Amino acid sequence: MRANGLRRTVSSYKSAVRCSRHAAFSTRIPKNPFLQISDEIQEAVHSNKPVVALETTIYTHGFPYPQNTALASHLESVVRENGGIPATIGVLNGIARVGLDAEELIQLTASAGRTDTKKVSRRDLGYGISGKKFNGGTTVAGTMVLAHLAGIKIFATGGLGGVHRGGEDSMDISADLTELGRTPVTVISSGCKSFLDIPRTLEYLETQGVGVGTFADGREGMVDFPAFWTRDSGIQSPSVIRNEQEAAAITRKPILIHISAHQRLIHYRIDAQSALGLSSGLLFANPVPAQDSIPRSRMDVVMAQAVSDARESGSTGSDNTPFILARIRELTEGQTIKANRALIEANVLRGTKVACELAKLQANPGELFDRNQKLYSNDTLVENLKGFQAQSASTEWVSAGDRTVQEQPVDVIVAGSLAMDLSCDFAPSKGRQSSNSPELQTSNPAQISRSLGGVGQNIAATVHRLGTNVQLCSTIGCDEAGASVKKMLLAKGLLLSGVVEKSSARTAQYVAVNDARKDLVLAMADMDILEGCKAEFDAVWKHYLDRHRPNWLVVDANWDSDTLNKWIMHGKAVNARIAFEPVSVAKSQRLFARGPGNSFQLGVLPSHMVSLATPNSLELASMHAASRDAGCFERDDWWQVIDAFGLPSSGSREKLVSITNASLVDEGIPQQSIQLLPFVPTILTKLGEKGVLMTQVLRPGDDRLTSSEHARYILAHADISHHTIGGVYMRLFPPTEQIAAHDVVSVNGVGDTFLGVIVAGLAKNNPKTLIDLIHVAQRGSVMTLRSKEAVNPEISILQKLL
Repeated sequence: MRANGLRRTVSSYKSAVRCSRHAAFSTRIPKNPFLQISDEIQEAVHSNKPVVALETTIYTHGFPYPQNTALASHLESVVRENGGIPATIGVLNGIARVGLDAEELIQLTASAGRTDTKKVSRRDLGYGISGKKFNGGTTVAGTMVLAHLAGIKIFATGGLGGVHRGGEDSMDISADLTELGRTPVTVISSGCKSFLDIPRTLEYLETQGVGVGTFADGREGMVDFPAFWTRDSGIQSPSVIRNEQEAAAITRKPILIHISAHQRLIHYRIDAQSALGLSSGLLFANPVPAQDSIPRSRMDVVMAQAVSDARESGSTGSDNTPFILARIRELTEGQTIKANRALIEANVLRGTKVACELAKLQANPGELFDRNQKLYSNDTLVENLKGFQAQSASTEWVSAGDRTVQEQPVDVIVAGSLAMDLSCDFAPSKGRQSSNSPELQTSNPAQISRSLGGVGQNIAATVHRLGTNVQLCSTIGCDEAGASVKKMLLAKGLLLSGVVEKSSARTAQYVAVNDARKDLVLAMADMDILEGCKAEFDAVWKHYLDRHRPNWLVVDANWDSDTLNKWIMHGKAVNARIAFEPVSVAKSQRLFARGPGNSFQLGVLPSHMVSLATPNSLELASMHAASRDAGCFERDDWWQVIDAFGLPSSGSREKLVSITNASLVDEGIPQQSIQLLPFVPTILTKLGEKGVLMTQVLRPGDDRLTSSEHARYILAHADISHHTIGGVYMRLFPPTEQIAAHDVVSVNGVGDTFLGVIVAGLAKNNPKTLIDLIHVAQRGSVMTLRSKEAVNPEISILQKLL
């Protein structure tokens, strides 16, 4: 029984974790005139390819030209030949560059030995901003900073700086160590230079919260932390890493929630932002190859002599290390050069293998559970992870109840469908008499296009393009359509961390058949994947709401009623304002549906749960019918709110006609809106070419209640003594523009764009009035009508109007 329970738990977590595999690469890199990241590196990071950062101080201050050029080319070849992509990092003409090309690399290596070629650490990165044009090789610290900005997790180098001997007095401590304490990049090196104080270096790293481990490299039991040119330092490593898979598993940054003494099972918290830069890095020490290692007994003598000579020469600070290295080279008659080349190549090879294993885990997080006959039976890895937990003070390695990972704020969460859209536009043959509509039960000529869609995705994409921080929460299948969806989401710059993959389900797809005027004739929607998602909500999305606590939560009706209720109830619990997109006539009823055993019911003002809804006229009628059938209009609390509106008992037809028009009143649209207001105090009914009808409950003190400009739109005034209701506002907004049929490219996503603009505006710190936002949203809808995409990519131009 216990084994079966473990398998079910592992299976559940594998499915849930899989959604976060591109999270660390989904952050868009802001444009910066002093930082250039090559197209190859940007594409590789966003596509989850194994990228290895390489420093350049070794070329500018370690090897002379042209030997340094040859070494640089060779190390990049090592990365590529083993399946990785090299990202050589340096500074050219005052601009930091990630991913130097061949010509840039030659230009930098040719500047080696010049007095104006700098060693660039964190403190020196601001040099370019001051307007000084210089070339520089980046140190470990400088490379870590730039690698992290580019989204690179693995960095292979030769040796690490550390605490100098006598550092307790001189305070001569390398910036590499403090950088490891604050930048989440995994550094693979052959430990630190032998002439440094290794015990104090390890103590300092522990203080900084840096996890440290040493590759076993074929050895059994505990091993020494390496001393650069020699495999053994006499100082035991804090932890041992058996292979690259283990290193990748640690670098993957799970949050260790629980290790059962009986089950030895690691649970992962699904957290796509865990790699954002507020936590420490990792140091994986890789010993120099055995055949190139210099005996420790000899190196101890050489070190003592070199350090003594440096002290007598007065070399300190940044001049100290170059002096000692040159003296060691002389005393060993160049043997350290051979060892240096061997260890840097070995580290780059090891780093590439770790990066490749990490990419596999990012692509399939479940592999961590599958490998080594299930993780819970792999005592070595469990013990090593526990060791790293003890070492590291970063948020990735604490108990889930201890701290919350610090993240960028999310203003809007959109919970809804994510689908692959196919648009089939009827295209009658030229010169032939034909109807504007396709003929049923036969084949019709058409123009068919594919795009990323789904109501939730369309809304999230709109909000994102308008500069508001947004998180999409949805689900896709582990199929070809799902893979395409993920690539398209990344291309749009949307985060994948809220998108859960379900291995047993099909990715949602939507097929729209339009007539020659681009008006919808028939649509087919496969949205079953959103049915029955209560388990995913409890395991994943509930925690997203708790952590992000957004200003607005947008929920579309593609969810089944139970999951929809969970979204609404928990959104209300975290004080989010909730917007509801009804999606379709049938699904719009889910807001009021009450199945067997479901006691959920919407609250009414002032305890309402949904703040805003955007139905079309048919969806409004369906919502009204569903609420009536559910007995909502017979509830005492509903009657109390309706009475408080102050509507005249003699009827309001004339007033309604004067505000809207007779046609709408005859259809019952204004009346239905009023009756739903106690549950949804703002309803924006989309009427197509007739415009948008706004029906809203005004709070006491709203300026519109006493404004002559808005007097004609005040349907009723509440009693002045009422604390929460001031009156009812109704206004018909005509279309901002009449569009000729031949200008309509696609109707897909028009309503979603409308709601996206509204929510993006309302989520701002100082939002404009809803009236102003409706005008902007109508413009956005027109832009989407003219676009083949479900959301016009140029909609970002409206951001300045919000």
